[in-house]
Amino acid sequence: MRTAMLRSLRSAVARSAPSNSHLRRRGFSSESAPERKVAVLGAAGGIGQPLALLMKINPLVSKLSLYDIAGTPGVAADVSHINSRSEVTGYAGEDQLGQALEGADLVIIPAGVPRKPGMTRDDLFNINAGIVKSLSTAVAKYCPNAIVNMISNPVNSTVPIAAEVFKKAGTYDERKLFGVTTLDVVRAMTFYAGKANVPVTGVNVPVVGGHAGITILPLFSQASPQANLPEDVIKALTKRTQDGGTEVVEAKAGKGSATLSMAYAGAVFADACLKGLNGVPDVVQCSFVQSSVTELPFFASKVILGKNGVEKVLDLGPLSDYEQEGLEKLKPELKASIEKGIKFANEN
Repeated sequence: MRTAMLRSLRSAVARSAPSNSHLRRRGFSSESAPERKVAVLGAAGGIGQPLALLMKINPLVSKLSLYDIAGTPGVAADVSHINSRSEVTGYAGEDQLGQALEGADLVIIPAGVPRKPGMTRDDLFNINAGIVKSLSTAVAKYCPNAIVNMISNPVNSTVPIAAEVFKKAGTYDERKLFGVTTLDVVRAMTFYAGKANVPVTGVNVPVVGGHAGITILPLFSQASPQANLPEDVIKALTKRTQDGGTEVVEAKAGKGSATLSMAYAGAVFADACLKGLNGVPDVVQCSFVQSSVTELPFFASKVILGKNGVEKVLDLGPLSDYEQEGLEKLKPELKASIEKGIKFANEN
C-alpha cells in the first residue's frame, strides 16, 4: 500500500510537468537520495496533518520537522510510526520554532485559519498576514537559504509579505520563494479530464495568474491532450476551477475547507521542489513567484525548478481570445492583493 501511494505521488508530479519520458522514469530511492530536512509550519492543522503524512511517506525526505503552536507532539508521534525513511520531530510553541527550522532545506507553510462559509480569501488577510509575517521572520533567521512553499491564504498577498520580510532581513532570494498554486492545476486537470472524457493521469493544464477567484486562469487552450471543447464548456470549466475552494467549503457545510486536496497539492509541489534540489532535470510546475512575465511583480506561471529553486520562469505561451480577456481582467485584482501584502509588511 505504501509503495503504491508513493508511486501515485511521483506520477502526480510527472503529470503536472511536460510529457518528458525521462522525467517520468527518473527518481531517487531512499538509499541514494541526498539528506533533506523538510519543515511544515502549521502541522497540527487541517492541511498540516495530511500534508505531514504525505511528506512522511516521501522517500526524498530524511528529516521531517513538524511545528505548530500546539498539538504537534501528537501528530509527530502518530506519523513517526510509519515505516518510511524520514525521522520525525514535533515542535510546539514559539520557543521551539527556531529548532524546528534550523537546517531546513524546504519549509512548507500551511499555517493560519481556514476559510469558512461566506468568507473570501481576502477575508482571511488580517489574521493570516500576521502569522505569515511572524513565521517568515523566523525563516529568515534560522534557515535563510531554505526554499519556502507558501500555502497560507491569501497567497496573492502572503507571498509578497514574505518577500518583504526577507528583503528587510537581507536574505531574500526570489528563486526560493513560491506561492503554492498547485491545487488550481490539480482541479483544472481533474475537471478537464471529466469533460474531455480522457484519463486524468495523462492530462496537463497550466494555470496562471494568482490563487483566488478570477485571478486563477486555467489555460485550457494549452491543455494536453487537446479535446477541442466548445467555448461554453471552457467557460464553465474555468468558472469551476476558480470557485473550487468555495465548492468544497459549501459542501462541508461550515465544517471545513479544502484541506485534503490542498495537502495533496502541497505534497506534489514539495516533491517537485525536492527533485529540483536533487538535480532531476526538467521539473516544471506552475507557481506564484516573482516574475517579469507581466507588468505585475508576482505572477503564477510555469517555472523550471532546479538546485537553487526557480531556474527559469516560462512565458505564458499563446492564449485564446477568452484567456487573453481573462488575463486583462485579473490584473487589477491581483495587483491590489500584491500591494496589500507589501503595505502590511511595511507598516506592521
